[in-house]
Amino acid sequence: MKKRWIEKAVLLLSLSGALFLFAFFLKDILIPLFTLQLKNDVEGAKALLTSKGIAGGAAVSLIEALQMIVVFIPAEFIQVASGLSYPFYISLILCDLGVCLGASIIFILVRTFRFDTKKSRESKEQIEQMALDNKEKKVWMLMYLLFITPIIPFGAICYFGSSTDIRYRRYILTVATGVIPSIVTSNLIGAGARAFIMNALPLWVLILIILLMMALLFVLLWLFLDKVYFRGKDGTPDSAAYFVAIKLIALWRKHSQKLVVDGEKLKGLDPPFVVLCNHVSFYDFYYMTELMKNYKPAYIINHHITSAPVLRHLSKKAGMIPKKMFYPDTAAVKMLRTLRAGYPVVVFPEGRLSIDGRPGEIVESAAAAYKKFGYPLVLAKITGGYFTYPKWRGKFYRGNVRIAVERVLTPEDLKRMSVGEIERVIEATLSYNASADPVNRFRQKDKARGLEKMLYRCADCGALYTTQSKASDLYCTACGKIHHLDDSYLFTDEIGSIPAYYDRIKETERAQLDDLELRTEVNVKVFPDKNGRVRKETGVCTLTKESFTYRSDKTEFTVPTEKIPALAFSCGKEFEIYHDNDQYYFYPTENRQQVARWSLIVDLIREERNRR
Repeated sequence: MKKRWIEKAVLLLSLSGALFLFAFFLKDILIPLFTLQLKNDVEGAKALLTSKGIAGGAAVSLIEALQMIVVFIPAEFIQVASGLSYPFYISLILCDLGVCLGASIIFILVRTFRFDTKKSRESKEQIEQMALDNKEKKVWMLMYLLFITPIIPFGAICYFGSSTDIRYRRYILTVATGVIPSIVTSNLIGAGARAFIMNALPLWVLILIILLMMALLFVLLWLFLDKVYFRGKDGTPDSAAYFVAIKLIALWRKHSQKLVVDGEKLKGLDPPFVVLCNHVSFYDFYYMTELMKNYKPAYIINHHITSAPVLRHLSKKAGMIPKKMFYPDTAAVKMLRTLRAGYPVVVFPEGRLSIDGRPGEIVESAAAAYKKFGYPLVLAKITGGYFTYPKWRGKFYRGNVRIAVERVLTPEDLKRMSVGEIERVIEATLSYNASADPVNRFRQKDKARGLEKMLYRCADCGALYTTQSKASDLYCTACGKIHHLDDSYLFTDEIGSIPAYYDRIKETERAQLDDLELRTEVNVKVFPDKNGRVRKETGVCTLTKESFTYRSDKTEFTVPTEKIPALAFSCGKEFEIYHDNDQYYFYPTENRQQVARWSLIVDLIREERNRR
């Protein structure tokens, strides 16, 4: 009780002092200065600053110090205002003195009175998570990282540092030097604003200054991470590239998704291990990073994502494992190497996103490899995520999503089980049907948008490429049949669900499989295996039950269908295939809906082949 009263008293006094000083600073300095600057009265502005002298400078330092103690008041305001009001070198000194004063007061409060606040405790938990991820790092080095990273308030960092056993001399030196990049950035933004107002600086120049300052701060952060904090960790999930990627993913999605994480079955499990998860939406990587935030897993990712020059470099530095989809490569070897180095590995075994809200067949089973590796196999499942951002809709809907560890197979389990048993356990555990047990209700008025890209054939009359979407309706332009989606993404008529509609299309296609011959003219992009220059071609693709053929003026090849376990595709855009290690992207010149048909036909050919 006494501690809470002390906390409230300090907060009240600090906040009162901050408000008083803000009022003084705004009333006596900033508002008159802005008025003079709008009039372009340079001499008047100089006279105002001269008349305030020490009082103005003292106000800057005291406000900065109080912002540190209170924590939740952002320090950037006074830093920008200081840069607006004073020469750069004076502004830098004033702000740094204020930070050091606030840091010293925090040090005394924490070490002498064990004082903290709710906000500082919340921030401390976030910092301690980072410290857990990098527990071999010294406190001062972690503080440097936090000061450069524009996420956690300066005051919260000082509360954290003061709660450790760091000595005051090291602590205050770290604070005094660590905040300089951020203060310089804010001061220069303020200086740019002053030049914009007083010297009629073009707006685009001011915007450029701000962007350059932010870029400078990011470069400093990257250099510190890469050359100091994570030195020698390139090519692993302990690298700077991995750290930045994970933090950016979390920052991007954190507050736009209702996510429940259940990692109870991971408790007590030490890496390395393999994690398998179903693949329902474009944001599955984010869900997995939240489940695995106490670990640093390497991810098996689409090789094409890593083929761009910048992404290729960064993904390699981050320890990602590229995989050519539905094509044999060395990903398993790289995966074993990563496991032996002590890192978990995350795999989405379906390869491509779920088409209709049910799991795709795992056509590249690695059960034999998992059994041979001898590491624990973690099976996780995402529910509620499919309809938030499905493969066929180019728009995200907010909804409740849950990711949970469903089962863990120990090395002893894997040794005892046959490869077939492991495959069956994986398939059964990762099984789901987004329409069978709806998690969310969506009241958006455009729920059917893009659905025709996947449901390309009318389930009623069988006509090809006649389905269209409008609002929450899927309708056929040939027979006029309309299917309406309710808020649970179920059809309100007898067909019932999207999977049921898709099954009707499958049966229609299956009945015509013996007489199959698909042919389409395509524009083509060829991504060479050795990351050379991308080629562009035009040609013709042909698919029969026996083979896939592509012909152009420059290229011709035929691939037996038994060597094409599945086709990766983007709804309404393209389908893709590897040949001689090069990746071909085929864009039909007409009826882009048909890419979903090509993929489905390959699936049906595989199913028939497996039944023999």
